Amino acid sequence: MAQAHENETDKQDRHERRHEAHVRATYAAFIRHLCELSALPPALAECAAVSVLGALERRLMPDGARNLESQLPRLLVAFLPPAEERPPRTRRFGREALVESVAEDLQMPVERAELVVRSVLRAFQDQISEGEADKVASNLPADLQALWRLTQ
Repeated sequence: MAQAHENETDKQDRHERRHEAHVRATYAAFIRHLCELSALPPALAECAAVSVLGALERRLMPDGARNLESQLPRLLVAFLPPAEERPPRTRRFGREALVESVAEDLQMPVERAELVVRSVLRAFQDQISEGEADKVASNLPADLQALWRLTQ
């Protein structure tokens, strides 16, 4: 009986290792893709992805943010603050404020930050379904919709 238990434990361990390897590989592929789109070094690409996702989620309704997160790499989402530490309501702001927020986070000029935002949004859209991309767009004000659609 102990042998059967060990086998189940071994199976579970293998499953967990495979799952973790898949999670890491998915995230690494996302960062590589973002680096290709943006010409950013990997460390800055990671910071940019977290900054843009955090800013975008502050503009989306909680359900929309959760739906978007469910289609993005888990390790990327893990860099966000826990749900209970995030603002409880949607904040109203547009394209300019989102780009300025990212520029401040990344300590770069606003002009460069807009190019980075476009690259990150494109990388997000390459990860999610077309239907989810349409839902995100429909929950954004016109100027952010235009920025989101520029990347499609």
